[in-house]
Amino acid sequence: MLTGILGKKAGMTTLFDEYGNAHNVTVIVAGPCTVVNKRTMEKDGYTALQLGYEIEKPKRLTKPLEGYFKKLNVAPHKYLREFRIDKTSLDSYQIGQEIRVDSIFTKGEFVDVTGRTKGRGFTGVMKRWNFAGFPMTRGTHFYRRHPGSIGNREWPGRVMKGKKMAGHYGNEQVTIQHMKIYKIDPKNNLLYVEGAVPGPAGGVVEIRKSVKKTVKHKH
Repeated sequence: MLTGILGKKAGMTTLFDEYGNAHNVTVIVAGPCTVVNKRTMEKDGYTALQLGYEIEKPKRLTKPLEGYFKKLNVAPHKYLREFRIDKTSLDSYQIGQEIRVDSIFTKGEFVDVTGRTKGRGFTGVMKRWNFAGFPMTRGTHFYRRHPGSIGNREWPGRVMKGKKMAGHYGNEQVTIQHMKIYKIDPKNNLLYVEGAVPGPAGGVVEIRKSVKKTVKHKH
């Protein structure tokens, strides 16, 4: 069956359970998504569902993308993502079908959430790599936030690859694994997951069933 859905990060809040324990959760507007296209083994070499999220005005699309939606007879969507699915389950989904969050996930199970982190531009080594920096007193001049030595003497005579230095920080794809679903609100398409999700409020995220961690049900 389908194991993922698209959504938008709404923000974070604190919820209390019946015992009075506080849970810091991220609220995600998960779906509803539309099945835009199907990838088959015969045509594409793999099986997957292409999901569309958030209806978009046709005038805001490129001409090729506008023609793509017209050919499939599906309403234009702003975001498109593919989710792998086994061949036997592919036939149970139809193009144009609506996918809702409660049809995929249940309360208490674990999910992997993928998003893009906030872009922080060009930053120094203390912010980018958590370097300690130099002493702020004891005669330190001009080198309070510098990285220190970056090389050696005659050998190797160059800066080694992978050296932690100042540079571009953030704006990269990050996946947080096995986050627990605290609550599902199917009426408002809301998914509450414990912990922090990558990216700013309003950022698009992909929610998939956890690969490494599952809930063990008692028999």
